[in-house]
Amino acid sequence: MQNLISIPDDIDFVRAAAFPLTFLTAWHMLMTKAKLERGEDVLVLAAGSGVGQAAIQIAILHGARVFATAGSDAKVERARASGAYEVIHHHKQDVAAEILRLTNRRGVDVVIEHVGDATWTKSVRSLARGGRLVTCGATTGPQVGLDLRVLFAKQLSLLGAYVGTKGELLRAARFFFAGQLAPVIDRLTTANPDINVEVNIDGGLVDIVADRYDAGVRLGERLEQDMIAVPISPKLRMAAFGSPAYFSARGTPETPYDLANHSCINLRFPGSGGLYAWEFERDGKELKVRAEGQLVFNDVDLIMTAALAGHGIAFMLEDHATEHLAGGRLVRVLEDWCEPFDGYYLYYPSRRQPSPAFSLVLEALRYRA
Repeated sequence: MQNLISIPDDIDFVRAAAFPLTFLTAWHMLMTKAKLERGEDVLVLAAGSGVGQAAIQIAILHGARVFATAGSDAKVERARASGAYEVIHHHKQDVAAEILRLTNRRGVDVVIEHVGDATWTKSVRSLARGGRLVTCGATTGPQVGLDLRVLFAKQLSLLGAYVGTKGELLRAARFFFAGQLAPVIDRLTTANPDINVEVNIDGGLVDIVADRYDAGVRLGERLEQDMIAVPISPKLRMAAFGSPAYFSARGTPETPYDLANHSCINLRFPGSGGLYAWEFERDGKELKVRAEGQLVFNDVDLIMTAALAGHGIAFMLEDHATEHLAGGRLVRVLEDWCEPFDGYYLYYPSRRQPSPAFSLVLEALRYRA
């Protein structure tokens, strides 16, 4: 067999499966197409995506200074934790203007682009003279504009990339197998090899005292009174949305009460088995709606797939839908009824004295606005 790569014993199948597509694509873009050199500046669009996360790690590994963009406060923080020098919130800031400010008007040497129409013009504007833009996708649309005068006057290079070769995969795999690249990496455990962290994901409300957990994670509204709580995320916001085709056929709800005339895609809690009641708030008025529809899932990814396919209106955290909303594949409704609320907290019993190891974990996860 010529196309099999042996996986070391310490690399499990989940991590190995996450590596080839995103990391091979990012490697091909940075190392083969852009010919990245040590000391160069790189801008990575959509740092929360698979290719974005991989590109940040590969660029840092090869001595580049990395700037990144992200579309939510949580993704901005994750990109910073991955080692990005500066992260730009592309819904709140002008990407090109920020890059020129951060580089003293010079621009970056390389832009890793896969968003398409929504970011193309500012991606080109972010390039320094002689810069290279490499693209591997068109999430928000394939038709883009280009001022040819900028292209030839600044001597820019626009390059297309599509996955990569077996040889590139083997070269990238050496770093992956050596632990220098990882689909997800927590710097805490790297810096503190004596700390062991076990994470248990459960959709129900777990009694952390009875089940002997050091801590748990819950939304602020579900915290118990006798617990110490530390914020680990910014405030969150819900979003109701559906496909353009769905709203074209069924009309747009103006208030939560109008949902009674629509097909809603429901979530069943994996732990309790109950259906999620859609919660809205405006001007201090809270409203719970029992949404009705043909489809019920216990997985948000399946709900998203159904919404994109035009089967109805979905309701979930807005971070899940940011890219689809920006790309026009989904349309948001009832936005003025979705006010921010307390995000996730790590909580633990007030009567328990935190160990030194737990205190390190606590500070690593603490959200700092």
